[in-house]
Amino acid sequence: MNNANPSTPNEEIVHVGRRILSLEQVVAIAEGASVSLCKEADYREYIQKGARFIDSLLHEEGVVYGVTTGYGDSCTVNVGLDLVHELPLHLSRFHGCGMGEILSVPQARAVMACRLNSLAIGKSGVSYELLERIETLLNLNVVPAIPEEGSVGASGDLTPLSYLAAILVGERDVIYQGQRRPAIEVLQQLDLAPLKLRPKEGLALMNGTAVMTALACLAYHRADYLCRLASRITAMASLTLKGNSNHFDELLFAVKPHPGQNQVASWIREDLNHHEHPRNSDRLQDRYSIRCAPHIIGVLADAQPFLRQFIETELNSANDNPIVDGEGEHILHGGHFYGGHIAFAMDAMKNAVANIADLLDRQMALVMDTKFNNGLPANLSAARGERRPINHGFKAVQIGVSAWTAEALKLTMPASVFSRSTECHNQDKVSMGTIAARDCLRVLQLTEQVGAASLLAMTQGIRLRIIAGELQQDSLTASVAQTLHQVSADCDLLTEDRPLEALLRNTVAKIQQRQWEVCR
Repeated sequence: MNNANPSTPNEEIVHVGRRILSLEQVVAIAEGASVSLCKEADYREYIQKGARFIDSLLHEEGVVYGVTTGYGDSCTVNVGLDLVHELPLHLSRFHGCGMGEILSVPQARAVMACRLNSLAIGKSGVSYELLERIETLLNLNVVPAIPEEGSVGASGDLTPLSYLAAILVGERDVIYQGQRRPAIEVLQQLDLAPLKLRPKEGLALMNGTAVMTALACLAYHRADYLCRLASRITAMASLTLKGNSNHFDELLFAVKPHPGQNQVASWIREDLNHHEHPRNSDRLQDRYSIRCAPHIIGVLADAQPFLRQFIETELNSANDNPIVDGEGEHILHGGHFYGGHIAFAMDAMKNAVANIADLLDRQMALVMDTKFNNGLPANLSAARGERRPINHGFKAVQIGVSAWTAEALKLTMPASVFSRSTECHNQDKVSMGTIAARDCLRVLQLTEQVGAASLLAMTQGIRLRIIAGELQQDSLTASVAQTLHQVSADCDLLTEDRPLEALLRNTVAKIQQRQWEVCR
């Protein structure tokens, strides 16, 4: 994964503490927004009560899981009071076994934001100083180098979050100013002393759902845009194929009133200017990948409200164990680290997104094939005359689209059903939420690649119709004309065969940066 710093400065300030955080705010932090922790004296005191309550229990020699006991199945092992201050450091160290790619800087920033917001609820028994340090590191853009593999999603994201705990105490590596460096070296450069974690703080940092929730926030953001982009591409496919705009008529969709599905149909209808200039096809009914596009994209659109609810509720929860009620002086042992809601949301989202990849793949197949594309040249090649036989247009790109779609569809198997009993059967039912979130991001990446190829192909198809005099440029809606102009600025008409990898990568990057103006 890309470990570059957020690409553009972000002047936004996101306030944390005593307020609900939205997933858009997590995305803003991921993209470089500053964080401002609540500074009010009574809020600071509220946070400190939990830390002081833990101290009082130690003074009274009370038994607190993960404070005076070992972790997980080792909860029956008592830890002497002379060792309790070393226990958080050991927790972070023995979990330093992550593998796989390193999370990108935006992803790591999102993780830090999610963990900070959960701890800022004030039910984790941590000090205000700990919250301030995470705030400081975010604002200095010092992020932990977090391997993406190693979490089963309950007892939270222990292994990946140990990398956040580690940099706070000056261990392992950070990404700073585009370089991976030892944490202690960067802390010294910034004149920041390593923290000494208090008795509950290692557990509070690690025993939660921040990694899967952070990735879910970023996934939702990308899926939302993809929903709109796929609608625009479908309108362009309909134009390329001389399709029938009556398939998106408002009266038709009024009798099947799924809100998201109707919204998608409305977007396509507006792009085609159906009310003023309805278009008819040589076929009474277009094939399903055109006619049923609102019903396919609409599944994702209609799922968004519950996906948002699941993600934002988790984001704004205290999700470690035990929960510390500093005001009422209770220690509550439970399972709030369990990531089942995020697991389900990500499994659902990746299914809906992969179906969009499959839809665009089928549209691509139609416009490439002379048996189905209503008179366009094979493979959308613009070559003419004697040059035509040696040019192959988008042929290989369409093969790539098929490969990316197949991989996306393969990943739709729900991760949440692959629970594994682990850790001496203490963690005998786990969520796999982080794996589901990682799967979802991979499906999004593959679908964005399909979207990029489709956008280029439909732009080529519309331009071929215009060149042939079968479509008037001034008949295009402003929205479609703008997309056509934006894409054409990056891509000359494909007349002679040329490598398209760089163009595809650039188009994917613009999709991920939301540069194509498809939102209304």
